[in-house]
Amino acid sequence: MTNKEVFKRLFNTKIKKHFKKLFFALILSVIVAASTSATAWLLDPAVKKIFIDKSQTMLFLIPLGIILAFASKGISLYLARSTTIKVGYSITKELQQDMTQTILKSDTFRLEDKHSAKFISNFLFDTTLLRDLVSFSLLNLMKDSLTLIALLGLMFYQNWKLAIFALLMIPFAAIIARRLGRRMNKASAQAQEKSGNLSKFLSEILKNSKIIKIYQKEDFEFQRTYKAISEMINKLTKIAIITIQATPIMEVLTGFIIAGFIYYSGIMVSRGEIEINNFFSFLAAMMLAYQPVRSLASINIGINLGLAAAKRIFEILDVEITIKDKANAKKLNLNGGNINFKNVYFSYPETKEQAVKNINLNVKGGSLTALVGHSGAGKSTIFNLLPRFYNLNKGQIFIDDQDISEVSINSLRKNIALVSQDIILFDDTIGANISYANPNASSEDIINAAKFAAAHEFITALPSKYETVIGENGVKLSGGQKQRISIARAILKDSPIILLDEATSSLDAESERQVQNAIMNLTKNKTTLVIAHRLSTIMKADKIFVLKGGEIVDEGKHAELLNSSNIYKNLYNKQIETV
Repeated sequence: MTNKEVFKRLFNTKIKKHFKKLFFALILSVIVAASTSATAWLLDPAVKKIFIDKSQTMLFLIPLGIILAFASKGISLYLARSTTIKVGYSITKELQQDMTQTILKSDTFRLEDKHSAKFISNFLFDTTLLRDLVSFSLLNLMKDSLTLIALLGLMFYQNWKLAIFALLMIPFAAIIARRLGRRMNKASAQAQEKSGNLSKFLSEILKNSKIIKIYQKEDFEFQRTYKAISEMINKLTKIAIITIQATPIMEVLTGFIIAGFIYYSGIMVSRGEIEINNFFSFLAAMMLAYQPVRSLASINIGINLGLAAAKRIFEILDVEITIKDKANAKKLNLNGGNINFKNVYFSYPETKEQAVKNINLNVKGGSLTALVGHSGAGKSTIFNLLPRFYNLNKGQIFIDDQDISEVSINSLRKNIALVSQDIILFDDTIGANISYANPNASSEDIINAAKFAAAHEFITALPSKYETVIGENGVKLSGGQKQRISIARAILKDSPIILLDEATSSLDAESERQVQNAIMNLTKNKTTLVIAHRLSTIMKADKIFVLKGGEIVDEGKHAELLNSSNIYKNLYNKQIETV
C-alpha cells in the first residue's frame, strides 16, 4: 500500500469516528493561529501609538491585548493537544485490540512462522509511532498550517512585496521535508526490525536461563544481545539525526532570508515606502511564520513514520485466516463420540512434506484408543487435525457422522479437552490455571479436579495453597506438578472427547499411579485418544494404531499386535528394557 492508501484506510476505519473531537481541535487551532497573528499585528500600533505618538490609552490597551492573545493561544493549544492526545491513545487502544483479536484467531502456522517478539514489537513500537502521528503530527499539521496561512495573510496585508520575498523559504523547506521523509521511511522499517530482534533475544534469555547457565553460554548470549541492542540504538539514533537534519539547513536559510529582508526593508524605509512601525510588525510576523515552516518540515517525518507503522500493523490485520467457520456452519451434536478419519492427507505449510497420508481410522465412542510409533510418525499431527488447529489437504474427519469442517469451530473445540506434554500454564494462581477450563467453576469443583489429578496434596502444602502464583509457564513448580495442574484443568472441562499427548511423561511412579486412576475416572464413558509410551496406558487401550512415516501400518489390541506387528513388538521390548 502507498502512504496515501494507508492514510485513507486509517482515516476511514479509525480517525473518522473521532471527527467531532478533531474538528474541535481544528477550531482551537484556528484560535491559536489568530492569536499568533494578533501578537505580530499588535506590534504595529504598539510602536506607533506608544513609542512615537506616546498615547497613554494605548499604553494600557495594547499590553492588555498582547496578554489576551498569549492567554488565548496557550489555553487553546492546551485544549487542542489534550484532545488529540486522547484521540491518539484511543486509536492506539483500538489497534492493539484489533491485533490481539487477530492473533488469537490466526491460524496456528501463521503464529509459528513469526517469532512472538516480532508481534510484541508491532504491538508496542509501531502503535507508539502511530499514536504520535495522531496525537502530535496531525495537530501540528493543522495548527502550523493555519498559523502560517494567517501570518502570510497578515504579511500580504502589510506589504505584498516583502511578503513575496519572505515566501522564498517555503519551497526549500518542502524539498528538504520530502527528502528526509523518504530516508525516514526506510530507517523506521529497519528500526522496527531491530526492535523485534532485541525483544526476541530478551524473551529467549528469560525463558531459557537454566539452559544458558548449564551450558555456560552467558558470554555468548550477552554478545548476541549486545549486538542486537547496538543495532537497534544505531537505527534509532539514525532516525533522531534525520529528524534534526532539517534544523541547521532551515536556520541557515532563515538567516539569509532575514538578512535579505532587513537589507531590502532598509531600502524601502529610506525611500518612504514603509514606516518603522510597519517594519517591526512585519519582521515579527515573518519570524513567527518561520517557526511553523520549520515545524511543517519535521511534521512530514512524523507522518511518514506513523504511516509506515500503520502499514506494518495493517499487514498483520490483513493476514488471511484459513481455519474459520464455513457459511451456515452447524453446531456439533455429540450422541456417541465416534471419530472417523477417512483418507486423510496433510502436510505442514512450512515443510510441504506429507506429515500423514491416507489415514483411515475408526475410534468407537467411549473407548480408549492409543497411537504409537517412533518420533515423526504422525501421532501429534493427528491430534492437531482433530480440533482443527490445521485444515486437511485431503480427506475428511467425522465425529458422530458430522464432518468437522462443516461444524462451527467453537462447538467442535468445546467438546475436546487436551493434555499435552508441552505444558502451557499462565503466570497466575493455581486456582486460576485450573479454572481456565471453566471460569464459572466453584472452589469445590476446582479442588475436586485437583484431587482427581493427584494435585491437591502438593497444592495444600504450599503457603498460599490455591492462591499461589506459579510464575511464567509455571516456572515455580516441578515438571510433575505442572502436568498434574494441566490434567486437573482438563478434568474440570469435562469434555466428551479427551486428547492425552504423553500425559504422564513428567510424573514419577507414584504420581503416575495416582494420575492413571484419575485418567480412568476422567475417560470413563468418554472417547479418548492417547499418545503414550507407558506400558500401563498402551496395555489398557481398547485399540492401538501403529504409525510409521505418516501412515497407519498396524492396528489391534496389545496382545494381537505383539504377535502381528514387528514395529509394535520392538517398541514394546524397548519399553520393557527401560522399566
